Amino acid sequence: MATEFTFDPETITIAHRGTVTWTNTSDVDHTVTAYGDGIPDATTYFASGGFESERSARDHVNEGRIALDDEHERAFEQPGTYHYYCIPHESSGMIGTVRVE
Repeated sequence: MATEFTFDPETITIAHRGTVTWTNTSDVDHTVTAYGDGIPDATTYFASGGFESERSARDHVNEGRIALDDEHERAFEQPGTYHYYCIPHESSGMIGTVRVE
């Protein structure tokens, strides 16, 4: 998570069963929030804060924030494309993609 409201890299490709660690290197809090309709079917939903749905993550955004130098980690068990965003900065284009091969 970079200072200009971006995920760096914006798109990442990892191996099946790989792990992604998001580290906040900016001086503002961010979230990692999957789009409910932007993940493969039969996949467990993910969001910083451990929410089980996009609606819950949006409703409790303050509980899912990642502060400076904090991290959020996610293992990807199923191949496919996963789209996610930062709730407070989505309108600024803070959107990312994980491709699992």
